[in-house]
Amino acid sequence: MKLFKHSKLAFGGVLVAGLAACGGGGGSADNGTLRLALTDAPACGYDAVNVTIQKIRVHQSDSANPDNPSGWSEIVMNPALRVDLLKLQNGELAELGELTLPTGSYNQMRLVLAENSANPTVQLANSVVLTGDTTQTEIALKTPSGQQSGVKAKQFNLNIATNQLANFVVDFDACKSVVIAGGSGQYLLKPQLSVIPRYISGVTGFVDASMANGFTSVSLQQGGVVVKATTPAIDTANFGKFMLPVAPGNYSLVLTAPGRTTAVVTNVAVAADTVTAVNALASALNPPSSATGTVTGTAPLDTLVRTLQALTTGPTIEVAGRFVDGITGNLTMGSYTYSLPVNAPLVAPYMAAPGGLVFAADTAAAAKYTLNASLTGKADQTLILSPLAAGSSATTNFTFP
Repeated sequence: MKLFKHSKLAFGGVLVAGLAACGGGGGSADNGTLRLALTDAPACGYDAVNVTIQKIRVHQSDSANPDNPSGWSEIVMNPALRVDLLKLQNGELAELGELTLPTGSYNQMRLVLAENSANPTVQLANSVVLTGDTTQTEIALKTPSGQQSGVKAKQFNLNIATNQLANFVVDFDACKSVVIAGGSGQYLLKPQLSVIPRYISGVTGFVDASMANGFTSVSLQQGGVVVKATTPAIDTANFGKFMLPVAPGNYSLVLTAPGRTTAVVTNVAVAADTVTAVNALASALNPPSSATGTVTGTAPLDTLVRTLQALTTGPTIEVAGRFVDGITGNLTMGSYTYSLPVNAPLVAPYMAAPGGLVFAADTAAAAKYTLNASLTGKADQTLILSPLAAGSSATTNFTFP
């Protein structure tokens, strides 16, 4: 089964919303510059995820108190920047500005978001629009308590060298950051932020027009961990196109969509300063429909539950994963539900041959999944599920001693 053709091309990211920066930092010769932009991974069932950024704060100490102003340097948005995260995909970035910093190591970054106004006539600072809502009504997105101190980025570490530019992107994962507060109709923002270098290498390609619907996910993975993910473009000029900026290396490209067979390209090679094109529009990826089974259960709030599939002809991949939603009336537990294809995943080794990639069904992996649950400060829990049947449901509840 041929689904792709192959080529390579030079890559230039699209930069939008350039802003001036102000804030801390010294004036001596022993300074460097930090440049920041904002991007996003795909969302789950939303047409828009809007956030309003007031400032970016950095500190050399990971344990520095955010309420103590000493040692913090800032990029201040004036006016505050309201961004629809779902428009920042496929190489699109929103520039956040530059900041002069004394040389050294910086180990803490915080993103300060504006709060929603209580005045119903004022545009919401943070909101979501549900997919399928014909009125496109914005629903308030509640930000964390203590937002004035900012949301801390995970695993932040960068070195500022004399007269050098540190060029980074804040990756704001909307899919993993928005959770439902039980049956209350409220949506909570639990921002998941990471800071990554601004790459000029990556992978691009196309999916069929029928899959450019906001629910399809294309990701580059290593060892079952998503390195970068996006949703194929739905605008007329780039319909079905995806762009995934990553560091040079070898990746598995994984395509998933509701009711479709999972498609995987293994050993996708990414070289420095180039973007590898896995296919052209004329050979857009269009895996067949698949019956599904459901995995569901409960876990403590803030638990990340992932469904993994071990390929016999390739690596383990993540098919789905996000943080649990709240349960009405329960302040400690959340729930998850995933609908997973029972068809055998289609797998093709990456090839540069003109004939394109040839996919084959990995029948031994059909309907076989592993659940992984992780909660900060606790050991991960992993469970191998019995093979799913079409229309079946498997329930697994996680507790962390």
